[in-house]
Amino acid sequence: MSARKLLIMIDTNAEILDMSTTYLTIYFSGMIFNMLYNFGASIVRATGETKKPLYYLIIAGVINVLLNLFFVLVLGMDVDGVAIATISSQMISSILILRYLIKTDNEYVKLNIKCLKIDRSSLSEIILIGLPAGIQSSLFAISNVIIQKGVNSFESTALVAGNSASNNIGGFIYTSMNAFYQACITFTSQNFGANKINNCKKVLLYCLLDVVVIGLFVGSLAVLFGEPLLDLYANGEDAISYGMRRLTIVGLSYFLCGMADVAVGGLRGLGHSIAPMIISVGTICGARILWVNTVFEANHTLEILMLSYPVSWLLAAIIQLIYYACAYRTVKRQSELVYNN
Repeated sequence: MSARKLLIMIDTNAEILDMSTTYLTIYFSGMIFNMLYNFGASIVRATGETKKPLYYLIIAGVINVLLNLFFVLVLGMDVDGVAIATISSQMISSILILRYLIKTDNEYVKLNIKCLKIDRSSLSEIILIGLPAGIQSSLFAISNVIIQKGVNSFESTALVAGNSASNNIGGFIYTSMNAFYQACITFTSQNFGANKINNCKKVLLYCLLDVVVIGLFVGSLAVLFGEPLLDLYANGEDAISYGMRRLTIVGLSYFLCGMADVAVGGLRGLGHSIAPMIISVGTICGARILWVNTVFEANHTLEILMLSYPVSWLLAAIIQLIYYACAYRTVKRQSELVYNN
């Protein structure tokens, strides 16, 4: 299905339909680079090396900003320039992470292109854990499309621009918390594999504490400096005003998303992947769709629409943590039985 058809399905404003189509077409063409970086970064983090992926992401982020300025201000390009800058920075991050894997002395993760082949047993394990995670991410995208359709229902170009700008800033908040999801799944799996089950609980608690503190801190900074930050992405007072209304609600509550993600990371580290997927789909995707079609339909305001985010995150965090407590007790009991025998 073409990008244009997808945009029409979510009632994209006719004024920006052509620009949106151009952006998505270019962006989708570079998705392979994003995938390569994410796969490579996950492998590197699994060895305990968390700094290198961060450095590469920072480099790519800086290059993205510089290329945006160059393509738009110097070459006079429009959304096509922004899209090209994005996939160019993603390409650079993927090259850097692949270079690290090829050059590293760690034989466990060293990438030898000539020796690449498929190991069926490893592939089965990867699919068992990775496929539910992939399905979960895809369904998240669908729920976000539903919310975007709600945004488009206001038929305001300024609102759409402000929402998009706010979403870009929200991406920085999410990235700061996603690091703790990555840390939780990495250290939980390491301790689980070493049969140090008590440490798994500590990892979860520390990551939850960190994600709440960092999420509130970064979210508050984003709101405090929201107007000048939004001015980098959107033009016009109306767009910035709409962006601030969204950022205030979503930015200050983003730590709830971090808590839900950390719980999912802990569960996947313990070998549970299908259950957190089902919980996330039901609580986040289901709750948002229900909210948009009931509460938002009855109260057609931007604030009510944006409240679907913290409500769904809170619901997901509570249920994921309850399930984690049950899964942890089961794993610990099994470990004690094996140890005693």
